[in-house]
Amino acid sequence: MKAAIYNPYLDTLGGGERYTLGVIKTLLNKGYFVDIEWKDEGIRYKLENRFGIDLKKVNFVNSIKRGDKYDLCFWISDGSIPTLMARKNILHFQVPFSGLNSKTLINRMKLFRISKIVCNSNFTKNIIDKEYGVDSIVIFPPVDIENLKPKRKENIILFVGRFSQLKQVKGQDILISSFKKFYNKGYSSWKLILAGGVEVGAGEYLENLEKQIKDYPIEIIKSPDYKSLKDLYGKAKIFWSAVGFGQDDNKNPEKVEHFGISVVEAMASGAVPIVYNAGGHKEIIKDWKNGFLWNTGSNLIKITCDLIDKNGFSKITKQLNTEVQKYSYKEFENSFSKVL
Repeated sequence: MKAAIYNPYLDTLGGGERYTLGVIKTLLNKGYFVDIEWKDEGIRYKLENRFGIDLKKVNFVNSIKRGDKYDLCFWISDGSIPTLMARKNILHFQVPFSGLNSKTLINRMKLFRISKIVCNSNFTKNIIDKEYGVDSIVIFPPVDIENLKPKRKENIILFVGRFSQLKQVKGQDILISSFKKFYNKGYSSWKLILAGGVEVGAGEYLENLEKQIKDYPIEIIKSPDYKSLKDLYGKAKIFWSAVGFGQDDNKNPEKVEHFGISVVEAMASGAVPIVYNAGGHKEIIKDWKNGFLWNTGSNLIKITCDLIDKNGFSKITKQLNTEVQKYSYKEFENSFSKVL
């Protein structure tokens, strides 16, 4: 059996790419030969290095010809509906596209060739179903929870996410300004670490962040490999996220967190998540049970201070391991196998 994979964003090395690799891993385990459309063979090393998944059995080809002569085609949408030609076609939405006037006759005709439409979260599904007039299914992204474990904890607040500003508002600048206020309130033994990819769209934004962190214990780690990320997660006590801050997730759903893989990775590593109250975050976090949702910068600081002052870590961390099991590679493979 032969499978074709299309993801136009592979070089961004983000959540959608981790999802794609989860699909590839599942297909290989099912005995498929897998081709990925990408012209630069060098992407293989970058993906393996960032996500820790072996791709030596995968072929990178110039074109999959929209799945022609393949048994299966897995295609990540850029908002458009492609004309796919494989025996079975799975269209995946990572982004909750809206306002595209997508309920056209042409799109309806193309959808006849689509076997299943899969979304990464219920948040994404609700937007996509309304925009395209479909009934998609949700398969949560795979998270390597088996290899993410708590280590000896340090006074580290961590955020992991791309520095790119092309799609979402990641909000590293909000975290920096909030940490400075937190630090100045007397929490001088704490450190903020911002880790993430810089391959696409970081530029001037990253330069400005580097200027903002002077004189404070704030570290920016650019494009860490998977081993380094696991170490950071394991040592961090707290995970902050400001993704989507200031955005309305009804008006601009594409600009907030669509799911939140890094949040789950932090939970699996025993770091307490304190994340912005929007989008996919609300799907993962049960406020005050397995983490916290914040609405304003002052709210973020207060929740963090209360957690530290009242030593609330043990109560929250007891919930984390149980909560993350549904996001394992095993659960992903079981769910995705049902649509093959």
